[in-house]
Order: sequence, then structure tokens, then C-alpha cells
Amino acid sequence: MTDLKWWQKAVFYQIYPRSFADGNGDGIGDFVGMTGKLDYLKDLGIDAIWLSPHFPSPQFDVGYDISDYVDVAPEYGTLDDFKRFLDEAHQRGMRVILDMVLNHTSHLHQWFLESSSSRNNPKRDWYIWRDGVNGGPPNNWLSPFGGPAWEYDATTDAYYYHYFLKEQPDLNWRNPEVKQAMWDAVRFWLEMGVDGYRLDAIGTIYEDPEMPNHDGALTEELRRKLNHGFPSGTDPDVTAAWQKIYQYQSGQPGVHELMQELRRVTDEYDDRVLIGESAEISYYGDGTNELHLLFNFPLMRTNRLTPDWIRANQQTRLSQLPPGAWPCNTLNNHDASRVFSRYGDGHAARDEAIARTSLALMLTLRGTPFLYNGEEIGMSDYDLTDIHDFVDPPSVMYYHQEIANGVPAEEALRRAAKDTRDRCRTPFQWDRTPNAGFSPKGVRTWLPVNPNYAQGVNVADQINNPGSLLSFYKDLLCIRKESPALISGDYKPLHETSHDYLAFLRQSDTPQQTCLVVLNLSDQAHQIQFDLPSLTARCIFSTHKSTNESLSLNNLEMTPFEILIAELHSAA
Repeated sequence: MTDLKWWQKAVFYQIYPRSFADGNGDGIGDFVGMTGKLDYLKDLGIDAIWLSPHFPSPQFDVGYDISDYVDVAPEYGTLDDFKRFLDEAHQRGMRVILDMVLNHTSHLHQWFLESSSSRNNPKRDWYIWRDGVNGGPPNNWLSPFGGPAWEYDATTDAYYYHYFLKEQPDLNWRNPEVKQAMWDAVRFWLEMGVDGYRLDAIGTIYEDPEMPNHDGALTEELRRKLNHGFPSGTDPDVTAAWQKIYQYQSGQPGVHELMQELRRVTDEYDDRVLIGESAEISYYGDGTNELHLLFNFPLMRTNRLTPDWIRANQQTRLSQLPPGAWPCNTLNNHDASRVFSRYGDGHAARDEAIARTSLALMLTLRGTPFLYNGEEIGMSDYDLTDIHDFVDPPSVMYYHQEIANGVPAEEALRRAAKDTRDRCRTPFQWDRTPNAGFSPKGVRTWLPVNPNYAQGVNVADQINNPGSLLSFYKDLLCIRKESPALISGDYKPLHETSHDYLAFLRQSDTPQQTCLVVLNLSDQAHQIQFDLPSLTARCIFSTHKSTNESLSLNNLEMTPFEILIAELHSAA
């Protein structure tokens, strides 16, 4: 285990800056607030922080439309505030990685302002411009955020391309000047001491240069089946339709070579990491020359985490890894429904039990786990009831589109609320005071606070309660740090025909340790027999058994939703 890199041993925690901690009382999270909560994260057991975009932005896509890559958004503070946050995190032994948006900038970035000013501007070719065809866009490409992927610019009588919002024009990465400017921005933060990057939307960086139309049979009605956003992956027909519609706009040649070049830039600095937002495992390259980590998104793309689903995912994912590559697991983020809501069944006690087994899964599978802020206290999705409270652009656009199509306002709101990303981005719930302690009383927070903060879903109510979900998180994070097998060990599935419980071994050589993990993912009790006669077991973590209890592996009783981690020893 001593040979592992820090990012292979770490537990990452994603902070959504707007929603984590409001330090100046304006209803928006900021660096002063985040810095004040670093001790909380250290006490929780977090090793590394992934920070969603903190750069200056007009906020058309809540920070993913960047207008300056080398500064801090004023609502979050100053560059000095960021440096203090970074230094304070490092002093506590926590690493910090940033979100880097490579595909596009804001339409208010100085580069685009120059590019759009005239056809002869030196930065004209920094973005993707085309003349119209027959009085319309250059082709029939669509944006997953709604409408055409082209926006007309009257100043130069041309169209620019945007995969996402029209306020997010795509950069032309085939231009060497663009590449150099972006690498300069990457180096700016690495020079300051950040520990790496999570790379946003890498698959859309290049487009087919021939720009052919997609199949005209793929109508807007078919596209609407994609729920005005990105496919969850749970419906293969929807996923196939998505891939066909956007076949010329993503996954194009050139991305691998670009990631290799970025890896060389990052490797100019010691001990940094690159993490890709992509389900495409090929971006690991040969295991040493592209990205260090790629999220195992297929694992989370289900509405129920079953043993069969998890085993199939692990068998596929681990077998596909190139030599030297390291796995990486997550169940949600700022774009995905919260664990408590997505995998629960609406019954409070079972929902919390499922949340606990979900965390245990993240911390016991092979690979680096990524957790999302608020999961540790059981924050759930919040169904917004007023369209004026929505911030997420695709959801607002979808609502008005549905109204225009004759859908009643109440139904349009219900549909928009179902899939909006706002539902999982609400302010962090610190205590029972007004605004959940995120902002002072009377301040309008940027998104409404989920009212369940007053029912115990907050840090203050849980932090000293040994039976709380927060205490469970702390205990299990501690167990992981103390168990080499759970960090570096190989993964070996057991009882592969079980539909109710998941069982597997984690085995490490240096130091030598074997752990048995059993997660009962059902509300049924089970008597389990393991064919491991030469071994004895000691409980090191359980939701129902005592620590250090000796266990009989020939007759192991597992209660509903029980979590068990046992250390195995050769019989004397």
C-alpha cells in the first residue's frame, strides 16, 4: 500500500461552492464559509476535496460558463480567499482539486467577445463559426439543453456552435493558440498548489469537422423522450437514441491525443491527478499516459442497487481496466439525484438503511470513492413548487417549452421538477436555525433550503448522536483508513447467485490482510454459509454485531440491511 499514490488511497468529497457554507450572509456559499468548515471535513475523515467551478461566471449554467479561468467569482470571494482555503486545507492534510471546463467558455469571456466582434478578429478562429445554409443553421445538430446547437450572430452574419447553452460557445481546440491559452490556465492553478483537476465534459471537445446532418428521422419528439437533459442510462432505447442524435458532436477523434498532452502538462508538477467526467473507459489510455481516474458512472445508472447489478458492473469495469489503471466509484454528484431519493423506496427507515449500505458499498469496493456534500447527513432531493425558484437552465427552458406546447402549468412544473438538477443542489443543512444555518435568518438563499432540516437532517442534530447517519459515516471512514485491504486489496466476488446480499473479499499483500464484506441489500434476514473452512473471522465493523466479535462463517446470520466487514485469519 505504501506504493500507492495519494489519490488511490483518498476518499474525495465534492463541494458545490454555491451551496456549502455562506460566510458573508448573502445567501450564496463562498470561500470564507468553506474555509470555516474545513475542520468539519477533517473530523469527518475526508482526504481530498473536489471543488465545483469557482471561477468568474455570469452564471447562465451556474458556474460552468466561465468568463475568466484565472480568477475567483466575486460572490465566492477573492483570489486571496481561495489561497487561504487551499493553504488551510493542505495544513489539515487534505488535497484540493478543481473543476476545469475545457469544452467551452462563457459567451462573455473576453476571448469570445473578441471572436464575435468581426470576421477578421485574431481570435475569430478560437471558436467554431459557420455560415448559415438556406437561411438557417449550418446543419440540424441539437443541443441537449434544448433547441439547435447553433446561435446566429447578427454582428458578423454567422452562426457559432454550442453543445450546451447558447451562452456556452464551444472552443475550437484544433487551433494551437486555444490549446496554449488553456494550458496556461491549467498551469496557473497548479503553480498555486492545487492538486489536480476534475475535467468536465471531455467527450464533447471535438466535433466532426465535416459537420454532416444527423438522421432526419430523429425528430424533436424523439429527442423529448430524453427528458430535456442527459440520459440516465437505465433505458437502453433512450441511450441508443441519444447516441445516434449526438454521434457527430461527441466521442470524436482527437480527444485521446489531447488528454495525453494535458497529462504531460500536469506531469510537469509533482503528484497531481486528472479525473475525467466520462463513462468511456478508454480515456485511461494505456493506464499511464492519459487520465488517472474515470468515474464509474454505469454503477449509479440504476434506480435500485441490487447485488446482481453491482456484481455485473464490477465484473465489466474491472476487467476492462488497462494495466496500471485505478478504478473510481461514485453514486451521485451535482448533476444527479441524491442517494437518499434515488435508491430509496419512500419508507423513512428503509431509505436510511439503503443510504448506509450505499455508503458502505462506496468505501469497500476496489477504487477511489467520491462522495457528494450532504450525503453524510441524509440530504434528499427537494421538489421545487414554484418555477420562480428554479435556477437550472434546462429545467426552466423545458417548463416554458411545455407551456408553449399546451401542457397545463401544474403538469409542466411537475415534469420540470422531476429532472431538474436544482433538486440535489440545495443549501447544505448545518443546524435547525432558519435557513438551516447556511445563511442568516431572513436572507433569501440562492435556492430554497429543504425544509427537512428541521426534522433532524442537519449536522448539529447528528454530530453527537452515535446512532446517526453522520456518525455512521465517520465510523466507516475510519475503518477504511485502518484496513489496508479495503484500500489496496483485490476484489473477489462470492455467492454470485445471491439476489439479496452482496458478498466479496478484499485481499492485500503489503501489508497482508483479507477482509470479507457482506452487504444485505434486502429487508430479509439470511443465514449464510461461506466455503472458507480454513479461516476464522473477526468483526471489525457491523451495523448489528459487536466489534471484535468472533464469527462463524459456516453459519453467518445477516439481519435485514445489515452491513458487515470482517477480517479473516488463517486458523491456527
